[in-house]
Amino acid sequence: MKVLVSKLASLGQRKVAERSQARRGPYVEEPAPPASGEEEAGVQAKNIVWIFGSGRSGSTWLMRMMSSLERYSRWNEPCLGELFGRFYNDARKDQIPSKNFILGEPFRESWLRSMRSFVLEGARARYPKLTSQNYLVIKESTASQGAPLLAEALPESRVLVLVRDPRDVVASTLAALGSGGWVHEIIGDSKEAAVADVIDRDPDLFVKSAAESVTSDVMQAKRAYEAHPGPKVLVRYEDLRADALGAMRHIYGALGLPAGEEELAEVVAEHSWESIPADQKGEGKFFRKATPGSWRQDLTPAQIEIVELIAAPVLKEMS
Repeated sequence: MKVLVSKLASLGQRKVAERSQARRGPYVEEPAPPASGEEEAGVQAKNIVWIFGSGRSGSTWLMRMMSSLERYSRWNEPCLGELFGRFYNDARKDQIPSKNFILGEPFRESWLRSMRSFVLEGARARYPKLTSQNYLVIKESTASQGAPLLAEALPESRVLVLVRDPRDVVASTLAALGSGGWVHEIIGDSKEAAVADVIDRDPDLFVKSAAESVTSDVMQAKRAYEAHPGPKVLVRYEDLRADALGAMRHIYGALGLPAGEEELAEVVAEHSWESIPADQKGEGKFFRKATPGSWRQDLTPAQIEIVELIAAPVLKEMS
């Protein structure tokens, strides 16, 4: 169920992003013109900004703010983390002989080079107008299993880890995937929608699975953060929510990214909770509460105990 939880939440978030983009127009934004004499080099590894963490952590909000700045574009959940995370981790658990496995340790240097090319060429193909003066924000929060390898393959890239109280993450996931949740409105009568019935029959089991998923994702993201030699920053959702402009200043300063004070303020105001139309937020919507600590009302005492036991490592990091 843990994999299903992650995939359904990720699918729903991508569909929301696609709908939003359809209203705005073409996905690839026109970048600022290059400086005189500048070579059109395409997306550069040093100009990639990863967002790792977990789903339902405010990562979509953060991605939209960051990519709304001039010279910034976004790549929403390309699932690189699934390819170079879950598959890689599962294969290692299955103990595939290292000499035969395509990602075997004896050949690590070789396949890390291939990973690097795979990411950069994929980005350049999708964003052909971006130059060496542009930045690409890649949100892989729901595929953070691959964060350690992705950061290792692109050591000069910039790593941002966004962490939210796992109790709120689980409560938000429960609301999204349960009966009446926004995910099912999007995926309709597909086979995956049957998960709502599973949740209704045994919500505590679902809470356990969701807690395991968020804990695993966050700890993998933290591993990537700790090992990364390049620019990096760890941000709490609660701090971002309390002072979005201050948090954005901190993020751009820590990552060494260009952004003007006035432009940052405009972007924060544009994407604030208050700016979201009333009919697009609330119970059953993608934008649900944005209220840190609402897990106290959303989860039962038994469910809170389950999450706190499983997600103890994350809660310790946040304390």
